Amino acid sequence: MGVALTRAAQWTTAGFGAGTLELTPLNESLLKDIVKFVESFGTKYPQEAEFVFKESLQWPTTLEPSEFEAGYVVSGTTVKSEENSKDGEPLLFLSGSDIRVSSFGQLSRLLHFAKDKKLKEAQACLEANRDPIMKILGAAAQGIVEKEEDDLTAIRFLDKMKKDENYENNLKTKISLLLQQLDMNLLDSSLKNISLETRLSPASIKNDVDLLKRFSGEGEQTVLESINYTSDFEFANGCRAPPWRQMQGEICYLTVKPHDCDFIYLTCSTAGVFVNGGIESDTEEINYERCSEIYKDLVSILREKSAKFSENISKQQHSFFGTKKKEKKKKRPPVIEAEEIPNLPQTSAVSQKSPSVKRRMVRKLEPSLKWTSSVTPQEKQDSIKESQEEKSLPTTTDKTKSIISTTSTGRSHSLTGKSSIKVEDLISESSSESEEEDEQPDRHQEGQTDLPSEYWQIQKLVKYLKGGNQTATVIALCSMRDFNLSQETCQLAIRDVGGLEVLINLLETDDVKCKIGSLKILKEISHNPQIRRTIVDLGGLPIMVDILDSPDKNLKCLAAETIANVAKFKRARRTVRQHGGIKKLVELLDYAQSKTDPVHHHSMYEIKDVEVARCGALALWSCSKSHANKEAIRKAGGIPRLARLLKSPHQNMLIPVVGTLQECASEEHYRASIKAERIIESLVKNLSSENEVLQEHCAMAIYQCAEDEETRDLVRQHGGLKPLASLLNNTDNKKRLAAVTGAIWKCAISKENVTKFREFRTIETLVGLLTDQPEEVLVNVVGALGECCQEPENRAIIRRCGGIQPLVNLLVGTNQALLVNVTKAVGACAAEPESMTIIDRLDGVRLLWSLLKNPHPDVKASAAWALCPCIENAKDAGEMVRSFVGGLELVVNLLKSENKEVLASVCAAITNIAKDQENLAVITDHGVVPLLSKLANTNNDKLRRHLAEAISRCCMWGRNRIAFGEHKAVAPLVRYLKSKDTDVHRATAQALYQLSEDANNCITMHENGAVKLLLDMVGSPDEVLQEAAAGCIANIRRLALATEKARYS
Repeated sequence: MGVALTRAAQWTTAGFGAGTLELTPLNESLLKDIVKFVESFGTKYPQEAEFVFKESLQWPTTLEPSEFEAGYVVSGTTVKSEENSKDGEPLLFLSGSDIRVSSFGQLSRLLHFAKDKKLKEAQACLEANRDPIMKILGAAAQGIVEKEEDDLTAIRFLDKMKKDENYENNLKTKISLLLQQLDMNLLDSSLKNISLETRLSPASIKNDVDLLKRFSGEGEQTVLESINYTSDFEFANGCRAPPWRQMQGEICYLTVKPHDCDFIYLTCSTAGVFVNGGIESDTEEINYERCSEIYKDLVSILREKSAKFSENISKQQHSFFGTKKKEKKKKRPPVIEAEEIPNLPQTSAVSQKSPSVKRRMVRKLEPSLKWTSSVTPQEKQDSIKESQEEKSLPTTTDKTKSIISTTSTGRSHSLTGKSSIKVEDLISESSSESEEEDEQPDRHQEGQTDLPSEYWQIQKLVKYLKGGNQTATVIALCSMRDFNLSQETCQLAIRDVGGLEVLINLLETDDVKCKIGSLKILKEISHNPQIRRTIVDLGGLPIMVDILDSPDKNLKCLAAETIANVAKFKRARRTVRQHGGIKKLVELLDYAQSKTDPVHHHSMYEIKDVEVARCGALALWSCSKSHANKEAIRKAGGIPRLARLLKSPHQNMLIPVVGTLQECASEEHYRASIKAERIIESLVKNLSSENEVLQEHCAMAIYQCAEDEETRDLVRQHGGLKPLASLLNNTDNKKRLAAVTGAIWKCAISKENVTKFREFRTIETLVGLLTDQPEEVLVNVVGALGECCQEPENRAIIRRCGGIQPLVNLLVGTNQALLVNVTKAVGACAAEPESMTIIDRLDGVRLLWSLLKNPHPDVKASAAWALCPCIENAKDAGEMVRSFVGGLELVVNLLKSENKEVLASVCAAITNIAKDQENLAVITDHGVVPLLSKLANTNNDKLRRHLAEAISRCCMWGRNRIAFGEHKAVAPLVRYLKSKDTDVHRATAQALYQLSEDANNCITMHENGAVKLLLDMVGSPDEVLQEAAAGCIANIRRLALATEKARYS
């Protein structure tokens, strides 16, 4: 506890006087651990708790005498413990606001009396007793606990105490060990807390202040009225605080004037930002005392202190952080002098350098111990966002033909060029790639020094690459490939010493061996996300795209495969497209067009051609995750070429071909091309392959294409349903299982396919997959069952297989797609009375009702649709609905939604709820009539139909008919009769029939031309529509006759 208090605890002093413990998370954690230790001391160690301290602990307390219970003598403002020391002194003595305690037992009881003031008492005690171990054990034992001497001294001291048979000395030994253990625990806890803290720097504070100043000023839209430093003087380290305050981590002081409150005086320190005591009026000096919690940054504390700032910064947030990220700076990799490399001829490559290149190579290389990424996770996210906003097209210009070029600064000019930017090049990337964009940052700790020997050996080889001739360069490349380049240590060793730039520069030489060696290394290390991004930053992709035109097939393969590895994020994919890479990659597919005959014996040259096509397809697969690239592939004639390659016997080439088709199939015009090229037949054929990866991608491609009815029929006609059903039996490969279940789900949309699946007993297999599967599998399984449940026979199968309970259990999940599918499946099962009984028994209806509170509109709508058959088929449905507290009010309030599907589903639910008169009365009280009336002016036929049905049902209570007329709902309903949907006609006619019971509504209908429209519907083959239309006309006619009769009488 002594070491923890002196080294880990955070103390502060404002001016002169004793220090106090800051109210920081670290200190709070330490205090809680100490309180926990002391509070349980009396029960865990009863003998040690009786030990009397060498010197009492004394501090000012907030406890009142009345808070002490049995075992104490209370007299006015004085409290004495009944327990006394050998000298007759009480072990606890309270006088006024001062308290004195002499044993752990009394400390433990005091904390028990303190209740919610435990931390305050512990803090006051430690502040008043900065060296508590000295007072508890005395000076002799202090060295043991704090370990100020070496370990042997401590052991000898403990041995001496153990040999002593004195009881008090033995107790002291045990307490020493307990306090030492507490001290170690406190230090461990503080280290964990410190490791989680983020430290601010003068640069980050200055950046935030400058940005806030840009958004400050007069006007309601600004975030602040003003923000200023209290001092204009800035030290060389960027701080503005006085040197004696910098020693405590303080950086600067700010005066902030928000729109909605008085001036706020802030201290910015490395630990965070907090409110200080402001500027004292008499001395005009800053009161450095902290007056608030410590916040992680400037924006966080201002959000907390000013509601207006929080509101306005939210509006400006995109601009604020968009500006902030652009000020990030990139460090240039160091370059080594050629003279540093011994025993190598200084000719060839070095002599070919231009004078400007030689000048740049003066800086001496110092290998860094910090081999981790210099880019923080936040900077990486900023870089990702920045890549989406780039407005210029990167292109290559004049290339140097030497082995060594300049640093990244020298290359930067090659990344700006053509200014003719096409609009489609700036289109945002497709949603299918959003997951891959968030690449993981380096996870290594900064300052790691125990680097493996390979790290230093690779850095030496990079030096040879930089300074040697062509022969030395080739030898160094070959030596580098002997290392395990899949290890992150080796990858980052190359990057840290500037090797990536050298490797990219080698790609611009005329030496084929150097190019091949460089590409082989880049291909291996580009699997690392950080390396990929650096390659793009250094302009490596345009060079690789140019290499695709090389006559050397090895170079083509290596360049295409490296592009496939690098093009894993948006900016890289866009760069490939903008430099004509898509067209060149598509042309590589032609190399294998004549080599797809399975009985033909290929020569070595033909095998190399197949490899070129495979690498081209691999690169297209990576690039096809972008919407604009998909369009470029289609325009370049990629679909016919990919279709021909599907007939290849080479499975390693089939996988990237099918993968590319799978990505492209998300586009509707691609699906049409896939059908036209008879690709579905090849996909179905490859489902029977023995390669699980190929099976997975074929199933995924079918999943994408089966959105179209014609494609679903083609899958059935080519016999694809049976292999899909058989693949369900192997559940070990979860990725393949997710793809297969997805394909089955989409195929099950067609009734003919569902019949086939029933023959293959696929439904029973799907029910067995409802448990112990990942969410991506469950979404597809439940989706498939939801489609199968549309037929009564299949609902019975699911019920007999015990599928109702696992479906209901899934209603408590949080996955949006899964909830949409499971509500649809449960709703379909509820159409069968036997299944509805099980759902009701499992409390499934209540779970469905609770999903109406889900924030996602799709989940709300799906849950409301599912409730309709539940209410319709439940026994005593009216009572069941009323049993849900607040359920009816929730349904009525959903009529305020702006989502058309939610509104339609809720109207359908209200139609079923209103069948019960008591429920109808309740929802009428909740204002269902005006809410339904507001929805009447809609052009959505689905909403029209269910809205008309709900109005028809609600007319059957009280004066609701009259109310609908008063809320102007009648005239819009008449216009529904002009719809082309027969279901809308039927529902509208029924609603108008109910509304026509009121005379004023009849007049409104007649004025809006309802009679003529209804007369046409009297001849409809739909009997319900006939009857409703005739009844409405009869009511209008009776009113007219009554009016005529009244006029003449």
